[in-house]
Amino acid sequence: MNGVHVPLVTPFTKSGTVDVPSLERLAHHVLGQGAAGLVALGTTGEAPMLTGAESRTVIEVCRRVGDAYGTPLTVGTGTAGTDESVRQARERAEAADLLLAVVPYYLRPTDEGVIEHFAAVGAAAGVPLIVYNVPYRTGKTLRAETLLALLAAEHVAGVKHCPGSVDADTLTLLAGGRDVLCGDDAFLYPMLALGAAGGISASGNVAPAALAAVVSAVRAGDAERARTLHCSLLPLVRALFAEPSPTVIKAVLAERGLIAHPGVRAPLRAPAADSLAAAMDALAALDAGWAP
Repeated sequence: MNGVHVPLVTPFTKSGTVDVPSLERLAHHVLGQGAAGLVALGTTGEAPMLTGAESRTVIEVCRRVGDAYGTPLTVGTGTAGTDESVRQARERAEAADLLLAVVPYYLRPTDEGVIEHFAAVGAAAGVPLIVYNVPYRTGKTLRAETLLALLAAEHVAGVKHCPGSVDADTLTLLAGGRDVLCGDDAFLYPMLALGAAGGISASGNVAPAALAAVVSAVRAGDAERARTLHCSLLPLVRALFAEPSPTVIKAVLAERGLIAHPGVRAPLRAPAADSLAAAMDALAALDAGWAP
């Protein structure tokens, strides 16, 4: 996987059902603006709050739009337990090019247990896995050596790496691994400059063209343009994540008319008016400050 892949929000109607026309419109928008692929049923898509039928609907829409653009579809999967993760992976792999499989959360298994978990999921899925390493959500921090071992596994195509910083383990991973994807939007440019293959970027729901331009600038060796874009994007990224994701993202998308309604599911709640205003101001400044 290369470039920016966008974990789509799941739009809801005012009555709380999945808004298929808005989802389809948003998927066309991000791919048309230069995203390299879609991610369905990520955390940004509120996947834990969707029913089985709703999850299948989201996958079907994203598959259809991705096929129209010839781009890959990654589908989120995984739970705290291996058996349920295997069952879910088998079901979701049918329509996926890759699975974004989260490190088992809450239980904090050993690193060896995590390796065995992904071996079982990969064997069941039959499609490559992207290991979703997000310790500030899962409660499980993996050693750099474990991440490198996972990357070397035949069933693993990459790692979505979200440590919350560019730390020593991130440097080790980027120096010794392949197909590392940045999952913390604020660190996309520095991780690309250090060798990351791309990113899975929730901000891409709102600013796909600018994020794609960062990747293009790094690939072209235009460090000054990449740095300028990075600095222009930072205020927007900070504003979009000022409250739990995807609340601000959805509010901005509704203001822009890309989705019909900003609703989220409990326990998430609508963002404060000040948070939305800050994000809209940052987006306006970004739009005014760069050209494709």
